[in-house]
Amino acid sequence: MNKIDIKALKESAVSLFDDKWALITAGNKDSYNTMTASWGAMGELWNKDVCFIFIRPQRYTYEFTEREDYFTVSFFGEEYKKALTFCGRNSGRDVDKAKETGLTPVEIGGSMSFEESEIILVCKKLYYQDLDPKGFIEKKLDDVNYPTKDYHRMYVGEIVEVYVK
Repeated sequence: MNKIDIKALKESAVSLFDDKWALITAGNKDSYNTMTASWGAMGELWNKDVCFIFIRPQRYTYEFTEREDYFTVSFFGEEYKKALTFCGRNSGRDVDKAKETGLTPVEIGGSMSFEESEIILVCKKLYYQDLDPKGFIEKKLDDVNYPTKDYHRMYVGEIVEVYVK
């Protein structure tokens, strides 16, 4: 992997999250978890390059993201869609996702990611906010995305390192 400046990243953030999906990972080599995400954003906030991620409280990765100061957002090639689908449908409480998918865990930037990643964002947590149903201007968004009212926690992480293959 080569370390680059975030401004040198050529891919669209919308395309990365929507088309490639991502694994959000937090923890260390002894204890970590990862989950698939297709919602997220990148941009500028508080004079910092940031990444926004969203995790529901019942997800196992939530505990790790709460506990740790850093997390990674890793993007993969199309050939890993099956592995990312598995990571999204199965809990790390029940299975070893790396073992089941063949992904290779790697320590990077104070957190964990996977050798097979095409792009890795190492993020330092700056802020979190639980989504509030009162904030939905378009009520349908709440009804469609939160029928059981299990609202995501949004994390804002400063992008402190970026790696590409």
